[in-house]
Amino acid sequence: MVSTRCKMTVQQKLNQLGLQNFTVDLGEVEIEESLTPQQRDKLKLLLSKSGLELIDDKKTLLIERIKIVIVELVHYSDQTPKIKNSEYISEKLSHDYTYLANVFSESEGMTIEHYIIAHKVERVKELLLYGELNLTEISYKLNYSSVAHLSSQFKKVTGLSPSVYKHLQINQRKALENV
Repeated sequence: MVSTRCKMTVQQKLNQLGLQNFTVDLGEVEIEESLTPQQRDKLKLLLSKSGLELIDDKKTLLIERIKIVIVELVHYSDQTPKIKNSEYISEKLSHDYTYLANVFSESEGMTIEHYIIAHKVERVKELLLYGELNLTEISYKLNYSSVAHLSSQFKKVTGLSPSVYKHLQINQRKALENV
């Protein structure tokens, strides 16, 4: 999440360059006016000093948007959509899913589906360690068709079953507490 301080910093940097017509939103700035090459170079430098980067390539921007949609879907959504991931991503980004999948795979060297699975497995790890939900509840929360499907994907990615993973993590924590 972009803090107000960071948001103000970006706004101030844009104002320093004499830019007036822009919107600053979560992780993204849309500039409605054309930048001169000098303004673009200065903006790139100012942003990099703040640990931010200027993405002006449309495909790179689209890939970042795909990643943001997936992270929001897997990590921050309380209710998973009851439509296929491909339909959800396509609707959110207003692009044909085949086009999105091709651009993503070409750039990232993995499919969107594998990227989703990797994030789901990370989310399962978090939820297992919190201990508030059992595997059936986690499976439902992350829109798996069954606990067996979740367990199978988890094991393919981590090499461990969810229960073995949780047991190992709990034992590691206990060992660290005893040090």
